Amino acid sequence: MSVKSCETLEKSMVALTVEVGAADFEAAVEKAYRKQRGSIRMPGFRPGKAPRKMIERMYGEAIFYEEAVNAALPDAYGAAVKEKELQVVGYPQVELLEVGKEGFSFKATVAVYPQVTLGQYKGIEAPKAEVKVLAADVNARLKEMADRNSRMVSVERKVKKGDVANIDFEGFMDGVPFDGGKSDNFDLEIGSGQFVPGFEDQIIGMEIGEEKDLDITFPEDYHADLAGKSVVFHVKVNAVKVKETPALDDEFAKDVSEFDTLAELKKDVKAKLTEEREEAGRRAFEDVVMNKVAEGIQADIPDAMVEEQAHRFVENLKMQVQSQGIPFEQYMQMTNMDEEKLLEEAMGPAVGQVRMDLAVTAIVKEENIEVSDEEVEAEIAKMAEQYGMDVERVKQFVNPELIKEEVSRRKAVSLVVDSAVAVKPEPKEDEGEEKKKRAKKESAGEAPESAE
Repeated sequence: MSVKSCETLEKSMVALTVEVGAADFEAAVEKAYRKQRGSIRMPGFRPGKAPRKMIERMYGEAIFYEEAVNAALPDAYGAAVKEKELQVVGYPQVELLEVGKEGFSFKATVAVYPQVTLGQYKGIEAPKAEVKVLAADVNARLKEMADRNSRMVSVERKVKKGDVANIDFEGFMDGVPFDGGKSDNFDLEIGSGQFVPGFEDQIIGMEIGEEKDLDITFPEDYHADLAGKSVVFHVKVNAVKVKETPALDDEFAKDVSEFDTLAELKKDVKAKLTEEREEAGRRAFEDVVMNKVAEGIQADIPDAMVEEQAHRFVENLKMQVQSQGIPFEQYMQMTNMDEEKLLEEAMGPAVGQVRMDLAVTAIVKEENIEVSDEEVEAEIAKMAEQYGMDVERVKQFVNPELIKEEVSRRKAVSLVVDSAVAVKPEPKEDEGEEKKKRAKKESAGEAPESAE
């Protein structure tokens, strides 16, 4: 094998022209003959016993060339990539140039990892909001806790908005039941918007035991089978239930937490909300900073890298959907999507992710970031604790080099974020109005809202 040329093209593409000599090609042809001879019929010879020269004389000397090229080309391509020290991305496009007794030549066009020029990555300014937790925030969280601890109580009256109606229903189109339109003892919160528009509104005012036909027209953007169709749902109300929410008092605090008083619970809720918002603020700050770094790089990114990342996004979505027990085909029908559309929508985020990966990798290189064996061991120990496994057991399943790469990338991100400068965000229009309202209250002698 010899590399005749290595041409750099646009968008980090490289064209390799490679020649495989007579000796290597002859060895490949001989292998092809041995592989195929059993299927070749020759008069006077048992299957698999006909000499190669006789077969070539009868069928032409090129009879084994295709198989020989297919066998020899991958090794020749791999050797050429290694010789030129190319970091290839994706699969090559191969064009066979010549083939004969003296060997064959081919042209392989393949994407390679691009050269990356970093922009500014230290001292980047990004907005970071001050963390505030108000009394209203604490009360909202307490209300959520109360809602989670509420219970449904049956009532003997007509259905009202906000009630949970237990219903039987069946849908008919032109008098014929349709798939997915029937259920018994279904608990429906009236006003939740869970069902098609018009369904829940028509149940309001129904009595327990009452049956009724609902005229419904499905929206035009509903899934294909029912989009824009007029149907009739026969509905029976079995029961009416209302949510009974516990009072926010000391007894509530004792029931839902380790605290004896509501005041103590409020203090704990405020502390946790503060921690949550600080973490969310830190992540948001990091995202803005790193996005600026990614936008600032210069790189001729090959299409193959973006396409590979888009496919990765779609595969991750498949796994997420299926982990929730939903067949992916059903999800596609529900969202009126197909895989081609998903890939198309994934291309934009894929470009951003590729630029981010390139930026972080370039920073690791620029800053000579290294990861010690001790750091790898610490990471494995952390994984073992997380999954409740023995450290030695975890080592059987992990690649230390991949762990090193991940830790080095985290170090690079930390370096960038630690050097970044947090600035006060520009106030939104509604925030400005809110400040004016607070100022008016304070000037009128009203106490500002507190989380205490």
